[in-house]
Amino acid sequence: MEFWIKAAQFILSLSLIVVLHEMGHFLPARWFGTRVERFFLFFDPKFALWKRKIGDTVYGIGWIPLGGYVKIAGMVDESMDREQMARPPEPWEFRAKPAWQRLIIMVGGVTVNLVLGMLIYIGVLFVWGKEYLPAENLTYGVQPSSLMKEMGFRDGDRILALEGERVKSIDDVGRKILLDDARIITIEREGKELEMVLPTDISDQVLERNEKVLFAPGVPFYVDSMVPDGNAVKSELRKGDRLVGVAGQPTPYFTQFSETVGKHAGSQVMVQVIRAGRELEIPVEVSAAGKIGVFNRPLNAYFEFENEQFGFLASIPAGIAYGWSTLSGYVSSLKLLFSSSGVKQLGGFGAIGSLYSPTWDWQRFWEMTAFLSVALAFMNILPIPALDGGHAMFLTYEIITRRQPNQKVLEYAQVAGMVFLLALILFSNGNDVVKWLSGKM
Repeated sequence: MEFWIKAAQFILSLSLIVVLHEMGHFLPARWFGTRVERFFLFFDPKFALWKRKIGDTVYGIGWIPLGGYVKIAGMVDESMDREQMARPPEPWEFRAKPAWQRLIIMVGGVTVNLVLGMLIYIGVLFVWGKEYLPAENLTYGVQPSSLMKEMGFRDGDRILALEGERVKSIDDVGRKILLDDARIITIEREGKELEMVLPTDISDQVLERNEKVLFAPGVPFYVDSMVPDGNAVKSELRKGDRLVGVAGQPTPYFTQFSETVGKHAGSQVMVQVIRAGRELEIPVEVSAAGKIGVFNRPLNAYFEFENEQFGFLASIPAGIAYGWSTLSGYVSSLKLLFSSSGVKQLGGFGAIGSLYSPTWDWQRFWEMTAFLSVALAFMNILPIPALDGGHAMFLTYEIITRRQPNQKVLEYAQVAGMVFLLALILFSNGNDVVKWLSGKM
């Protein structure tokens, strides 16, 4: 069920982004008297689920739910309609329009995506605000990843600053290490301040190990409730017990307990428990799935979160700043791909879909939609033939030199761009398949 909920959210996000992106091409084309022959949501090779001709345009819905397109008359695009291009240009064709009008038509989609992302971020901040967990509120410190432990960090460390700058939220730490090259980390351990220095190649090591979270909040495990008819209910465990060990191995944190119990699937283990100040050992059966059927207390029972609220007027500059920060972080993250480790992390539709909530969460949905919108705006404006940026590059050349590029050059560039993009799509989605088969997705 989780798969279908995530897939539905992803397809709905993509549909909104694509329709509005293509509308960004469609409207200026019509304003300038250019004929739009087709406007489709999703792709329609061989047949369409629905289509209808209104005026000069055929509107429709294809059967491959991974994008959409508009076909503008007289334009070299993925349709490669050479027969139309071989005829003299008609007044209502794209190629008959002034270069500045064609440039506006081409950048319209990217502009809409960028504006859409900003508007969504404004709405998210206005409706939900911005919730975060302040670093100083991490009562139990952090739980470092295995790589960070190799770097010298320990469970329970409190992160105070990065490169001398105070840490506002634990979520900032991994981003600043990977994207902003923060290498000097000030921590508090057993009441003393220490400086930890990470190696210059730490980003490559993180990507090679595929570690998604470098520092997680240290969360203890207190029994809050139990699965009805589960193994925990049949044991001597009680609500309020703190689970601190499995089979003699200390597990002070929730994630450690879950991982350790999972190694004893299908067998009985002794669970170390603290109850009313006394330490007990209680035998519990572990299911074949590696679970004992116990739920932890919610995070807000352990930590005090902060929620920054915004009025309507305040949400506008804050939302725009949020959008630019997201876009800047996305652009910075692309540098990580220029390494053998980074290329392996390149993901396709599966990787994107996995970022959505396993339950229908409107806040997360809109945040993901906004992120995809600004990310696609940037990717689409890159000067790669077959993308909007490639068309804009040739049009800019034409405006500066006042000469149209050779038609054959445009066609060959379009083919080369399409081949490159198809190879990229196949490679990234192939990575998804490999990760799925290896259990890393």
